[in-house]
Amino acid sequence: MATPETPVTPATPTENHEIVLKNEIVHEHSNEMVPDDEMIHEHSHEMVPENEMIHEHSHEVVPENEMIHGHNHELVPVNEMMHEHNHEMVQEHEMTHEHHIVLGNEIVPGDEMVPDNEMIPLNEMVLAEQPNYIETPPNDLETQPSKRRKKKSIVWEHFTIENVGAGTRRACCKQCKQSFAYSTGSKVAGTSHLKRHIAKGACPVVLRNQQNNQSSPYNTPSKMSGYGGSNDAPKRRYRTASSPYLAFDPDRCRQEISRMIIMHDYPLHMVEHPGFLTFVQHLQPRFDMVSFNTVQGDCVATYLREKQAIQKVIGGVPGRICLTLDMWSSCYTVGYVFITGQYIDSEWKIHRKILNVIMEPYPDSDTAFSHAVAACLSDWSMEGKLFSVTINHPISDAAVDNLRALLSVKNPLVLNGQLVVGNCLARTLSSIAQDAFHFLHGTVKKVRDSIKYVKTSESHEEKFIELKQQLQVPSTKTLVLDDRTQWNTTYEMLLAASELKEVFSCLDTSDPDYKDAPSVEDWKQVEILCTYLKILFDTANLLTAPTIPTTNTFFHEAWKIQLELARAAASEDPSISSLTKTMQEKFDKYWKSCCLMLAISVVMDPRFKMKLVEFSFTKIYGEEAATYVKIVEEGIHELFLEYVALPLPLTPTYAEEANGGDIKQENAQDLGASSNGAGLTDFDAYIMETTSQQSRSELDQYLEESLLPRVHEFDVVGWWKLNRMKYPTLSKMARDILSVPVSTVTADSVFCTVGKEMDQYRCSLRPETVEALICAKDWLQNASVDTLHAPIKMEVPI
Repeated sequence: MATPETPVTPATPTENHEIVLKNEIVHEHSNEMVPDDEMIHEHSHEMVPENEMIHEHSHEVVPENEMIHGHNHELVPVNEMMHEHNHEMVQEHEMTHEHHIVLGNEIVPGDEMVPDNEMIPLNEMVLAEQPNYIETPPNDLETQPSKRRKKKSIVWEHFTIENVGAGTRRACCKQCKQSFAYSTGSKVAGTSHLKRHIAKGACPVVLRNQQNNQSSPYNTPSKMSGYGGSNDAPKRRYRTASSPYLAFDPDRCRQEISRMIIMHDYPLHMVEHPGFLTFVQHLQPRFDMVSFNTVQGDCVATYLREKQAIQKVIGGVPGRICLTLDMWSSCYTVGYVFITGQYIDSEWKIHRKILNVIMEPYPDSDTAFSHAVAACLSDWSMEGKLFSVTINHPISDAAVDNLRALLSVKNPLVLNGQLVVGNCLARTLSSIAQDAFHFLHGTVKKVRDSIKYVKTSESHEEKFIELKQQLQVPSTKTLVLDDRTQWNTTYEMLLAASELKEVFSCLDTSDPDYKDAPSVEDWKQVEILCTYLKILFDTANLLTAPTIPTTNTFFHEAWKIQLELARAAASEDPSISSLTKTMQEKFDKYWKSCCLMLAISVVMDPRFKMKLVEFSFTKIYGEEAATYVKIVEEGIHELFLEYVALPLPLTPTYAEEANGGDIKQENAQDLGASSNGAGLTDFDAYIMETTSQQSRSELDQYLEESLLPRVHEFDVVGWWKLNRMKYPTLSKMARDILSVPVSTVTADSVFCTVGKEMDQYRCSLRPETVEALICAKDWLQNASVDTLHAPIKMEVPI
């Protein structure tokens, strides 16, 4: 049977009726026949072999072993790649890392290139559970884009990056300014050599600091070299700073909590407050918060530790100690006596410390102060070392007698007790100012209401300022309402208002709503009041100085106040005499009780001696001045003789020196007993007589010498320190006199018009706890900066 023949596909006719074979196609435009192994170029209509491609933009034929670069349309061999940003050709065995060419035998961890044959030193290993951060210089953090968050290495706290050439950067040490290689082109040196420079003492500045016991910035808690500083490399790396780190110590935390409560008057119950407990738990979860009883015991323990140090200081004071007594009231009718000691130490520096806070059940009794002083003398072993007592307010005659009787037994009398009891100058000035305000209370109220009218309305204040500008009043003071608990604010309010009285008068005529304006007579009384209040204000302001003033400073102020008030009280102007009469009577009582002590203190000033006493007493007493001058002369000579006859007990240091030759003293006693004891007795009498004569001449010599020139910044205590060898006995007396305090209150309470009152919270505590909290706060705040603890930092492993 014959096989059928395959049919032949007929040719397709074209537009020009030409026959086209099946392996050919017809060109669209030229109608030419194109073999099926070629393509037609879209734009030029040329035939392109199938092993070539058409360039997209230039329409050029591209061989199959080349490809087109995406940006500049250049031909690139297939065995090469184009760098994405700088359009350079990259060989097939290379790759790019952050725009740098990286060879195929290099590994890129994160964002840095690390050759695969380089290992990380053991002391730079990071714990597996910690994030693997890459150390980068500070200027790379912004300039280099990265998907991974970069962590700044601690090494860049001690180095800076400097560009030294094209593609070359060096790291410069901030301490010694030495530079090190960091990067050249695409090669980065890393930071290990920079760490070694700081940690191993290669930096001369760091080495010098270590020799001065300053910690290296790479110190760990147990090693002075943080990175490979010993044969046993650390297994963990710690992020460290310039301050030393301390391990968690719960006992130290308890101690610091008690110090915090003491220094800032926080309530002891704060350790039970939920908010504080939550805060501490988040701050240090390992710390177990203490209870109320525990923190109370810790506060008392802190007080006892500090008291031991203060007792050593008090025991070593070469001179006598002066006390101040300040009675605080309470809502429970009991009183608290604050006893403060003031003294000059062996370095001739004046100090003031709270010694006791003693609760008195009956504060108004005649024995309250004597009981408190007796407890203080016994507590601090100060019998025989007390020089004077200053009380915050006048006390009854019976209370004075009880106090002097107590001191006559436990302390040698000084001038028959004339320096034992004195009044507080700050309280006296405050009381006088209050009496003056009360005398003119109507006028003071008018001024206060006028200021309130202006200050409580913006429109009124704007109108007042406008009137002031129109009247061209030169005063620069501003109107401020006073605080009635601080008399200086009332004085400043009246002073400012009196300088703007013309504006108030104009406001009275222009503003119908402004009523009860002070009259002309009222303004006159305000001016008189401010004139004499200024004298009190200037004196009280000296008590607010940051340094403790010496006693001689206040003789100048006291005699001027006494003189001015006496003249004012005797004035023929009734408005002046009526206002100042009460003021003069009250200050005269203070002057009579403290005049002798203040006068003796100014005699100890080599710039004035007896000359200022003679001059001031002549001004005050007139023809009777000689009588009062003689009292001062006799008093200072009598006091000097007491210092000669009653030397102070030896301090522990001097006692050890005096008892250093016990064996020789015993031999000398045996020798004296075997020879002639009566002869030694006569010799002792001779020594006492000649010493007494020599001591008297020491005081006379000082008084007869010429006065020193008056200079503003004169250190009278320092002068006696320099001249203690020339005046051995007189310098001791001067040291005690110049340390007598004239005020019992602190600087922030000098102008206070209300008595101090213990708050209800403290009254609820035990008296021993109250004393511990108040005394310890005073001691800690006045402690030397060198004794303060360094800041605590906890270890933070990274």
